[in-house]
Amino acid sequence: MAQGHRLRRSAPVSVPAPILKATVDRQKILIGEPLHLTLEATVTGTAPLSWPQLDSIPHFEWLQKGPTDSTISPGQRYYRQYLTATSFDSGTWAIPRIPFQAGAATFYSDSIPIQVLYSKIDPTKDYRDIKDIIEVPNPFARWFGWIVAVVTLASVAMVVWLIRKKRVLVPLVERVTAHRLSPYEAAISDLDELQKQHLPENGSVKLFYSRLGDILRQYLYQRLGIASLSETSEELIQQIRGQFLPGGQLADLAEALRMGDFVKFAKYRPGLADTELHFRIIRQAIEELNRKAEAEEMARAQALENQTK
Repeated sequence: MAQGHRLRRSAPVSVPAPILKATVDRQKILIGEPLHLTLEATVTGTAPLSWPQLDSIPHFEWLQKGPTDSTISPGQRYYRQYLTATSFDSGTWAIPRIPFQAGAATFYSDSIPIQVLYSKIDPTKDYRDIKDIIEVPNPFARWFGWIVAVVTLASVAMVVWLIRKKRVLVPLVERVTAHRLSPYEAAISDLDELQKQHLPENGSVKLFYSRLGDILRQYLYQRLGIASLSETSEELIQQIRGQFLPGGQLADLAEALRMGDFVKFAKYRPGLADTELHFRIIRQAIEELNRKAEAEEMARAQALENQTK
């Protein structure tokens, strides 16, 4: 466990200083891993202690906030709270100084540095051992050639018969000339289908966010050529940043992608209002990116046409 940190008071006061500790179970985590923070306070005298309300911490997300436990003995009070946080931003960050109010005085904790790392991948090692191919005897192997020949002849005869009867011509033409969905049309169609499934209402929030992120990544790969299928959410945001999304819309999209990671890796369960909001954000981002892409294609086509005149 990482070393505890005593809290320091901001100015000399007449009340006894509380003994305060802030500890974490580790100071290095991988992206999305839980970090356990423990706050403890021992107060002497009668001065009241105001427990801090930890709404947000830069670069960290709260996973769970436990209740504040207390033990009272003659002349002394002891408080403790367990909290769980995580981070999706790689780098070295700090849990900042946390203010505690004791009487009229304010005391602060020392900041605790936390390293947020990517998991290391060794490209020289396989994920699992490669086993030799096991030959399985096939009792029908000697008849395989005859079976293929018979099936082929039967298929040719059936095709000739259908063509002569003119029963296959129209379906064949329709199949060849069938309209193929563009990446944008496919993404919108997939979003409409996802919305009809009502996954969040049925408790399948993780599947909903996984499918929602896949639709966006597939569109970015097919339409804009972004290698989105193998990138993290943060890397994906950096790629999209160059596609001229408005600042506010880009920030909303980043929040929706991070929420998807939060749900998948930290088992967070957002409300239905959040799922509906993030669905709209993803859909609007696809629509805006497609509009920009079509405008750029039209501009290039116009410029090429002007050059040939």
